[in-house]
Amino acid sequence: MRAQEAVVKRIIELCSDRKISYNHLAYISAVPPSTVKNILNGSSNNTGIVTIAKLCNGLGITVTEFFETENFRELEQEIM
Repeated sequence: MRAQEAVVKRIIELCSDRKISYNHLAYISAVPPSTVKNILNGSSNNTGIVTIAKLCNGLGITVTEFFETENFRELEQEIM
């Protein structure tokens, strides 16, 4: 799994757990809905840490908590 795929899966998981829509996530995180949409549909290939931090703030979790999952622990090394 690539890093961006793990980010998408984590956002989907967190929204599902909290029973919130992606638009609501955008609203509570002060991130444009188009940004969240682009992340989730794969148009954004490199989600920045500032955006992830804003999403985490809206979700009430730390950035560390966002990345503390098996998907991120098992990431393959990406060479660009």
